[in-house]
Amino acid sequence: MTRRTVAGTLLAALLAASAGLIANDVPSLAPEFLTAGPFTSPETRAAAFLLPIAMLDAEQKEAFAAGREQFNEAWVVAPDPDGVWGLGPTFNEDRCVRCHRDNGRSAAPANGKPGDRGFLVRLSIPGTTPEGGPKPHPRYGDQLQNRGIDDRVPPEGQAVVHYTERIVKLADGEEVSLRVPRIEFRELRFGELGPDTLTSPRVAPAMIGLGLLEAVPEADLRQIAESQPAHGISGKPNIVWDVENEIKVLGRFGWKANQPNLRQQTAAAFHGDIGATTYLFPEENCPAAQTQCLEVPSASKCGGQGGCTGNTYRPEVIPSRLSNITLYLQALAVPARRNPTDPAVQRGEKLFAQAKCAVCHVPELRTGPKHAIRAAANLAFRPYTDLLLHDMGDDLADGRPDFLADGREWRTAPLWGVGVLPAVNQHMDLLHDGRARNVTEAILWHGGEAKASRDAFAGMSREDRAAMVRFVESL
Repeated sequence: MTRRTVAGTLLAALLAASAGLIANDVPSLAPEFLTAGPFTSPETRAAAFLLPIAMLDAEQKEAFAAGREQFNEAWVVAPDPDGVWGLGPTFNEDRCVRCHRDNGRSAAPANGKPGDRGFLVRLSIPGTTPEGGPKPHPRYGDQLQNRGIDDRVPPEGQAVVHYTERIVKLADGEEVSLRVPRIEFRELRFGELGPDTLTSPRVAPAMIGLGLLEAVPEADLRQIAESQPAHGISGKPNIVWDVENEIKVLGRFGWKANQPNLRQQTAAAFHGDIGATTYLFPEENCPAAQTQCLEVPSASKCGGQGGCTGNTYRPEVIPSRLSNITLYLQALAVPARRNPTDPAVQRGEKLFAQAKCAVCHVPELRTGPKHAIRAAANLAFRPYTDLLLHDMGDDLADGRPDFLADGREWRTAPLWGVGVLPAVNQHMDLLHDGRARNVTEAILWHGGEAKASRDAFAGMSREDRAAMVRFVESL
């Protein structure tokens, strides 16, 4: 038995045990603690985002165990024997878990430091692709790659984040400092980006509950959008390109809802972040100007006996690996709520609704009748999102369209699990680029359609603001 087989067997046993614990503990939780019904995990500490749901059959447990192992595996440059072949030629990280440590959220870079470990910068120029997506930069593509292959392929450049502080004075006189990020590009190897380049810094989000969000019927999301104008809100779905089926569909994943499903989201992350090809994205991520990148033999033509000169195409991320990781993401449990019976939390929930935060951060959604995991069908759950795009104002605007999302619009982020972030990832950096250091700062950055809610929060007493924050942190 190989070392990898032994590790896989031990992992499968661990997962089976943890699933049993969830199965035994979830029924004992009172209804107000259940974030996602039987998909809820009682774990709310450092491992809160790591556990599987209990309702997996034997085949799915095996796929989950394999997906978890593959999510953590290092990718290397072929024919290095110490990892999976297919890294690069340019990339941001060498494995999924580098961006999503413990399936959590990456932190914003420190002041004056280059971004890494889950921080990246999207790039494009005005115009769209034939499918309607952002038009890649002609020399740098659609994402700045800060790493390359030593002595063979240079990194594209570095993105350094600088912050200035902006003081916001609230109605009762309390002052809150917001940090305003500015990106400085350094060591650009293929010329300046140019004045027409559109840039958008991003941090990697948490991975919990994604299978449930994937299963909400499109009609339900459209119905939510149709109901919002009555509340002065005008959310809209993003309509994006489904690569596998070659059709336009509703987007759900990504900061601008630019990916339609978890399989494509995973394949796009492999391509953009690790530089690994899939059957969905079969070409190496090498713009035409980067000759050294283009000249590196692709691992998709490497055989297992040494040598990378074959002519038969084989995606670096083989289909079974893509399927395993997709199932892994679909089957991650959601941590239970904390302190939902606390009077301050209950008061904060009422204030959250009164400020109309719940119009976009919709408390409850429901899955449809079909799902890869049978127990997920027709399930009510509480993610606090509508998966729709909303105008968030000038202060949060990146000016970079993405399919139907304009430069001021962002998908409503789910709020479940927010209060567990300090335990999982030792930080509380929120919003698309991590600029907000806590819930209060995140609310105060809201503008556009959310300005009235932001102003309602800013006008509350200190006690009421604390109650509302306490409610959000209980989710």
